Amino acid sequence: MRPCRLPSTRLRSDTKQWPCPNGIPRESWLDSRGPLSSSVNPSVRQIHAGRRIIPGGEANLQAPAGATVTTEPQTLTERVKGLALATGFDLAGVAPATPSDRTVFLRDWLARGFAGEMDYIGRRAEERIDPRRVLEGARSIVALGFVYDPGERSVSAGFQVARYAGGDDYHDVLIDRVRAFEAGLPALADREVRSRGYVDTGPVLERVHAAAAGLGWVGKNTCLINPRLGSYFFLAVVLTDLQLDFDAAEPDHCGSCRACLDACPTDAFPEPYVLDATRCISYTTIESRDAIPEELRTAHADRGFGCDICQEVCPWNQRERRPIPEDPLGLRRRIAPRPEWKAPSIAWVLGLDLEAWQRATRRTALRRARYQGLLRNALVVAGNSGDASLVPIVRKHAEGEDPVLAEHARWALARLAS
Repeated sequence: MRPCRLPSTRLRSDTKQWPCPNGIPRESWLDSRGPLSSSVNPSVRQIHAGRRIIPGGEANLQAPAGATVTTEPQTLTERVKGLALATGFDLAGVAPATPSDRTVFLRDWLARGFAGEMDYIGRRAEERIDPRRVLEGARSIVALGFVYDPGERSVSAGFQVARYAGGDDYHDVLIDRVRAFEAGLPALADREVRSRGYVDTGPVLERVHAAAAGLGWVGKNTCLINPRLGSYFFLAVVLTDLQLDFDAAEPDHCGSCRACLDACPTDAFPEPYVLDATRCISYTTIESRDAIPEELRTAHADRGFGCDICQEVCPWNQRERRPIPEDPLGLRRRIAPRPEWKAPSIAWVLGLDLEAWQRATRRTALRRARYQGLLRNALVVAGNSGDASLVPIVRKHAEGEDPVLAEHARWALARLAS
């Protein structure tokens, strides 16, 4: 069985067997994501031309004119995938809840120090390796994908923010959808269901399980790449005691391409499929609480929070190859960057006091860097900008009490004076 990302030709005629996911009015669910459109008579066995009413398929795909629809009963796995789409996800696949075959890789990666300050990865390594340690009795892992619109990179010289980070924090937006998905499982299984869901926060190897579930393959840049949607999507996983049908893994399609490896400005890939997080701009600007290594600072250029370079150069992310599904629940609109974070100026970021920073970053993933971290990053960007007008505000930080900010400010002043 393939993951739920391509249109199915089967359609349920008995809408009473479909639960209403939490937070979604039944009438809107049936129209936009459910088994039948409210404009279609359940007794009719044809799909209206151009109308997407396919529960097991991907959101908003159009059915061909005159397509015949069967009324075969769906399997539990198909109903679970339909529920995933109904609750707002764009991709759904199933993998076994068994120990990962990446055990040796994970332990070697940790031993080489590539996790940097992310000690939490090593502390719960055994749970990451075996999902049954996370949920006793787990049989299946439902991997879920949600596409975000990367938009266009700003060409203005300023403080660049990762494409996903300028709006509502995706963790908060999607965990609500995960909970709605979990709440609908008992009605589908007709029994109590044990489950545990995560959005990039739990002791699970999301990409490994998503790859096993057929949502894509792990590319040389270590991102999960879907052959139709590229890599601009978030992952969530739900461990469950349901015995579901497993999907086939997607083959690796990277071939001889080295675009991501060659484009990385900090040489964060010691070899294909291996990321040294301590050299990755996303790590140094978000996860690290220490000073940014001086030898990496010029390579940061204008990137103040995160980095998208290895995705931007990927051939699978060309705009014509990555359609953005429609957004009936408004989730993508919530995650989209707010105006102030689309192309913020360096001076604006450096001028934020703690209270202003709290307002500007409220409910965003930018909070992850913390106040000091965002200012630290902005000082590096200022030093790389060549903009002498920033000297006064940079000097204020050089004379401040925070030793990390003062050191970065002195570095920036030296760069601006050269």
